[in-house]
Amino acid sequence: MFAPHKKKLVLYSPQQADPRSGIASSRDLLPLSLLTLAAWPERDGFETILIDANLYSQEEAHRRAVEACQGALLFATTGILGYQVSDGWRCTQRVRAAHPRLTTVIGGWFASSAPEVLLATGLYDAVALGQGELTFRELAHAVAAGEALESVAGLALWREGGLVRTAQRAVVGWEELLDCPWHLLDIEPYRRAQLAGRAAREVERMVVPPGHATRPWFGISYYSSFGCPEPCTFCCSPQFSGLRWKAMPASRMLDDLAALHERWGFETVRFHDANFGLSEQRAAALAEGLVRRGVRFWWYALTQSSSIARYSEATLDALRDSGLYVLQLGGETGDEATMRALGKHTCTGHNRLAATRLAERDICSLVTYIVGYPGESEASMRATLDEARSLAAASPLVRATVWPFHPLPGSALWEPALRHGYRPPGGLDEWGAAPEYHFREIWPGQIPPSILRARKVYEHFATLSLGLVRGRMGWWERRARRWLARGGVGRGMIEAKAFDLAQQLATRLPARRRSAAAPIGPGHQTAVLAGRTRSRA
Repeated sequence: MFAPHKKKLVLYSPQQADPRSGIASSRDLLPLSLLTLAAWPERDGFETILIDANLYSQEEAHRRAVEACQGALLFATTGILGYQVSDGWRCTQRVRAAHPRLTTVIGGWFASSAPEVLLATGLYDAVALGQGELTFRELAHAVAAGEALESVAGLALWREGGLVRTAQRAVVGWEELLDCPWHLLDIEPYRRAQLAGRAAREVERMVVPPGHATRPWFGISYYSSFGCPEPCTFCCSPQFSGLRWKAMPASRMLDDLAALHERWGFETVRFHDANFGLSEQRAAALAEGLVRRGVRFWWYALTQSSSIARYSEATLDALRDSGLYVLQLGGETGDEATMRALGKHTCTGHNRLAATRLAERDICSLVTYIVGYPGESEASMRATLDEARSLAAASPLVRATVWPFHPLPGSALWEPALRHGYRPPGGLDEWGAAPEYHFREIWPGQIPPSILRARKVYEHFATLSLGLVRGRMGWWERRARRWLARGGVGRGMIEAKAFDLAQQLATRLPARRRSAAAPIGPGHQTAVLAGRTRSRA
């Protein structure tokens, strides 16, 4: 189909966290999005150079990118909303200053959702929209042949001061996609960094596997499906996946993971799929295959409560036996009317049923809720907080967290958020400064003060009840579990303040020197699985 080339492509994976913020970029996450992009061009004979900025200081990462672009045909970067936007933009500025005639392209969820924001800067020649593997392949060949970018489907371009989209590209399945070209990745820097110890405040920190709370361990991230059929109005995926779900067959995934495990010897795999468990047959085939082959590692993923609610007992047992130790479930809301408005197929009771079925098998569930949707009533928000509290009270293996709503461009709720008074960031610097949405609210005034207080109290007791604040289970932790069982914001605030005072007296530290994990703060800490005793022997 394409003539072979020996020209160079440079792919830059931006830093996940602002180095000035005190939050560290994770060494747990492999640059999967760019590895998948490199697969076809690498097969076609292009020289591909991948730079993961999270392995270096910002200055060093940018220097490496500029140096690698000498004689290159194409520079590509990506990013999700947050600091990756800023770092990718700054690096591209350095690259274009040094190589003004170099073609530059950006992709990823944020660029796909707001291409005009990126293209208006004049730094990027094109934005790759949605699924990018085949788009990037054709783009590389078009640039090499001197063809117009308009000939490549799936791009957004800036022409005469406005946005122009090329022909729409259909979502494709794994029969048209290659495995990750793992040979392009030097795994040793990731292994060394993880075994040396993870930072206390780290973006996308992996969950500690059973038996490794006090000893080092090495984990990798993995990607096995694209898209999601859920029409969630708060998510930008429906616009670009077309509610399609394309998954790697279980047999192919099993072969790839078994080979990687033999080569790298990791303890944990984190699947970065938007909806890993949609197909019970695929999930069961992977689990049974791992057990049958004797491939032993822990793993976790994200799926929907409705899937776990309908899985058979045999499938859930197979998942447990294969090493599944955490599932993240999108709980979203505790209010039935709000759930229907969001478009999710989860029904009343699915969140509780899924978390209960997992806990019975000693599998931890991380259930994530959101409050503050445009037009959401205070009663709906209270119902969400109450469901999160009741789930957390049911089992210490359930981590139910409540996040403030974060409007995302490209989602169905973006325009309603604007109509309700949300003011979006301006330039790329402001977009890149947008915080992780589970750390703090970015839409002041959207959530009533009474709900903010209730959320703060709940997160305090949910975190304390697991022993995550003091690193042990004692009198305060037992009282926290009793509060989860009964609720009550007023008394909870008093007890939280009493605990804070007791901690100050016990440690003899002034308030300004206390840890960032203050007992009354959001407390989204999932790094330690308290009370876990499962063994892989």
